[in-house]
Amino acid sequence: MLEEIQFDYKIKEINLIKGEQFNSEFRKISPLSKIPAITDHKNKVSLFQSGAILIYLAELSGKFYNIKNRNLINQWLMAQMGDIGPMLGQHHQFHYYNSGKSKFGEERYFNIAKRLYKDLDDHLSTSDFLAGQEYSIADIATFPWIARHDWHDIGLKKFNNLCKWYEKISERKAVIKGYDCLKKGEKIPKA
Repeated sequence: MLEEIQFDYKIKEINLIKGEQFNSEFRKISPLSKIPAITDHKNKVSLFQSGAILIYLAELSGKFYNIKNRNLINQWLMAQMGDIGPMLGQHHQFHYYNSGKSKFGEERYFNIAKRLYKDLDDHLSTSDFLAGQEYSIADIATFPWIARHDWHDIGLKKFNNLCKWYEKISERKAVIKGYDCLKKGEKIPKA
């Protein structure tokens, strides 16, 4: 989002393996010890949770949060925060990181992930983006989860509309730059 709106920013890495998210300074910004979190030093505002951050930046910049589509954008943003992100995150835990430890967990979250792909594909059969014909913060929030499609083993290419959406977004200059925000040579996975 920061690349899309062209705001100046500085990234501070938080080493989750070392538990840096639990230090008192970070918890002042993110009381639940979760990333992402931001501090807008100019306006003296700190925020945690991706949806809240995206809404704040969209309102501040006047971009990707169109007033006439606000309710639809909010619905798809909340769908990412309450369903797409958490369920694909669980799929990552059981299928990608801890394969073979829980057949129940692997099957459950694989099936949920597959359903989410189908639901997104069905929805995108009638619109270019999640909240209509314009790119919005709902797309910005959801894209990173689908960008891990190679971890999901579902086959993104089987879902034509979702695949077109993914490819369209993955070509945006800001998305390409943001995907490699730590400048480690990260490339967006091809569909």
